[in-house]
Amino acid sequence: MINTRERFLSVMNFRNCDRTLLWEMGYWTGALRRWYKEGLPCSKGVPSDLPDGRSMSGQDMPIDPETLDPIDAAKREEDVCRYFAMDEPMWRLPLNNYVYPQFKPEILEDHGHWILHRNEFGVVVKDQKDRNGFPDWVSTPVQTRDDWEKLKAERLQPKLAGRLPNNWEQCKEKFKNRTYPLIFGGYPAGFYGIARFLLGEERVMLTFYDDPELMRDIMEYMADFWVKLYSRVLEQIHVDGILIWEDMCYKNGPLISPALFREFILPGYKKVTDCLRSYGAKVIMVDTDGDCWKLIPLFLEGGVTALEPFEGNAGMDVREVRKAFPNLAILGGVDKTKLSLGKEAIDAELEKVEWMLGCGGYVPHVDHQVPPDVSWDNFKYYRQKLNRLIKSNVKE
Repeated sequence: MINTRERFLSVMNFRNCDRTLLWEMGYWTGALRRWYKEGLPCSKGVPSDLPDGRSMSGQDMPIDPETLDPIDAAKREEDVCRYFAMDEPMWRLPLNNYVYPQFKPEILEDHGHWILHRNEFGVVVKDQKDRNGFPDWVSTPVQTRDDWEKLKAERLQPKLAGRLPNNWEQCKEKFKNRTYPLIFGGYPAGFYGIARFLLGEERVMLTFYDDPELMRDIMEYMADFWVKLYSRVLEQIHVDGILIWEDMCYKNGPLISPALFREFILPGYKKVTDCLRSYGAKVIMVDTDGDCWKLIPLFLEGGVTALEPFEGNAGMDVREVRKAFPNLAILGGVDKTKLSLGKEAIDAELEKVEWMLGCGGYVPHVDHQVPPDVSWDNFKYYRQKLNRLIKSNVKE
C-alpha cells in the first residue's frame, strides 16, 4: 500500500499515483475552539496558552517531529485530521538553519494590555498580551553594516554543532524508515524572508536601493551559508526537499520588482537548489502569500518546482496558473473567504479543484489558515466534498 511519503513524491513530480494528498495547511485556534462548540469531537484540543489569533498546523506545514520538539508537537492539529482521516503530515528535519545561538527571548517593557519583547530571532516586537492582533515590529537585529558583520561572525556560522538535536543519531535511524515527507526549511528561512527578519518589514524594501551592497552581501552570504549547512546534513541523511518561506507578495503583487529579484535573489536560489538536487532532493517548494504571478517565472528559473498557497482573494486562480505553468506543482488554492458563505459558494469554489485534479501535480486545500468566521458545518461540508472529489479521482 502506498504511504504518504511515496504519494507526496509522486504528486510533486507529476508521476502516476493512486490519488493526491488529503492535507490542510492549518487553522486559527479561534476557528478550532468554535468548531469544538459546534460539534467537532475533541481529543487533543487547543493548548490553553495559544490565543485565538494564533494558529495550529495542518499537514502541509512543516514543523519539527513530536519526538524531537514537544512544543512544536503541541501546535500540530490532530482532531480535524482524525475526523476526516487525513494523510500523515510533512515534517521538518530538526536543523536550526538561521541564527545560532538564538537570541534570549525577554520582555523589555510591560504596559498592561501589551508588551515590548525580543524574540528568538532578535526582533523587538510590540504585542498584545492576548496575542489576538498582529504584532508590530519595533526593531530588528541589523541596523548597520557592523551589526551584520557581527551577526555573521557570532550567530551565522555554518557549523552543525548545536544546530541539531542531542539525539541526532537516534533521529537518523528513525527517519530512515519514515512514511511521511521530511524536508528542510519552512519559517523563517527564505531569501527575502530572512532579509526581512534582519532589516525590518519596511527597511528590507528600501535597502535594495539605499544600500545595495549590503543587500547583495546578505543574499550571497545566506546562499553560501545554507549550501554549506545543508550539504553537511545531506552527507548523513536523505531529505525529500525543502520549503523556502518568503511571504514576499501582497494582494496586488510582489513587494519587490522582478528586476530586483533577478539581480539580488535569483543567484542564491540557483545555488541552493543546485545543491539540493545534487543530493537527490528534487522537491523545491516556496511559500509566499498574495499575488505572485510576476515572480513565478523567476522562481522556476531558480529551480523551484512547487508553490503555495495561491490566495484566491489575491487573484491567484490555480486553473490559470496551471495553464500558464503546466510543470509547476501547486498546493492550496481553495479561497478561504468562500467557506463562510455557505454550500453554494463552496460548491462553486470546488469546481476548480475538480478540474485541477485531472491535471496532476496538485494538492488542494484552503489557501492559508482557516479563519474563525467559518462554521464547523461549512468546513465539514467543504472537506467531506473535497475528500469525495479526491477519492473519485483514484487511479488504479
